[in-house]
Amino acid sequence: MVKYSFIVPAYNEQEALPLFFERTMPLWEGLDGDFEVIIVNDGSQDKTQEILNEYCQKDSRIKGVIFSRNFGQQSALLCGLQYASGKAVIAMDADLQDPPEVTLQLIEKWKEGYEIVHARHRKRAGETVFKRLTAFLYYRTLKGMTGLNMPLDCGDFKLFDRKAVDVILSLNEHTRLLRAQTAWIGFKQTVIEFDRPERAAGETKYTLKRMLNLAKNGIVPNTNKLLDFPLFLGMALCFLSLVGFAVFTVLAALGTDYGGLTAWLFPSIGFAVGLISLNTGLQNLYLAEIYKEIRNRPHFIVSELYNLEKDEK
Repeated sequence: MVKYSFIVPAYNEQEALPLFFERTMPLWEGLDGDFEVIIVNDGSQDKTQEILNEYCQKDSRIKGVIFSRNFGQQSALLCGLQYASGKAVIAMDADLQDPPEVTLQLIEKWKEGYEIVHARHRKRAGETVFKRLTAFLYYRTLKGMTGLNMPLDCGDFKLFDRKAVDVILSLNEHTRLLRAQTAWIGFKQTVIEFDRPERAAGETKYTLKRMLNLAKNGIVPNTNKLLDFPLFLGMALCFLSLVGFAVFTVLAALGTDYGGLTAWLFPSIGFAVGLISLNTGLQNLYLAEIYKEIRNRPHFIVSELYNLEKDEK
């Protein structure tokens, strides 16, 4: 077992990966213990795998896991946790938006006795107003909906003590959001802040579709509040319907010309159909999650390993 493990998902990072190793390896050489760097190649379509293979041949501390296809960042992080052997495990990005120098601060907090150390974005350079706004709303919505004591504005850049890693790996659910599970398991946690720079190279892989999927995977498996929403909405609409009937009755008794019930017929039907569709859609989100759990397919498929053996998993 090494002292420090660094988990780094990589998807089409042929430009960023050499810069990552150039900046991190000399820094981590000064650590007070041995370390390993586990790069999880998440089905890259560029030369990421070739570059990773070259570095692994030069340095046995660099280890590679090659997925058979793209399974997503959360699956890559889970894979890294499974292969990591360190007493302290740090998850970070390959694009250097998670500054390697900050890992030293995470380690210092771990040495103080904290078992999970989060890195919080103080500033987010190079991001659009839309991206910053949606990120701001997402973290707060996720915390409010799930009720988890989740530190705001913290992504997946964080340190885990070995016992926290073991507990996360013991969780059985298929759909995973590491930041939500980290909040759920507890342990002694703290937060450090840093300014997030622009990407060192390449382009962001988080499209709007991926961000929406990440939001769904964080909220749906971690709360049942969406299932309660149609109930309360139905109760409210029943009350409003009763008020509407009372108003119509009074208007009819007074002989007021309000167009009769036919004026409300088509809007009422459309509104009712919309509510039924909303209710069905919310339920289907949970049915889809149940379906995933029943299928019990693997989170990822590994096609190749560099400087790792299968029995190390």
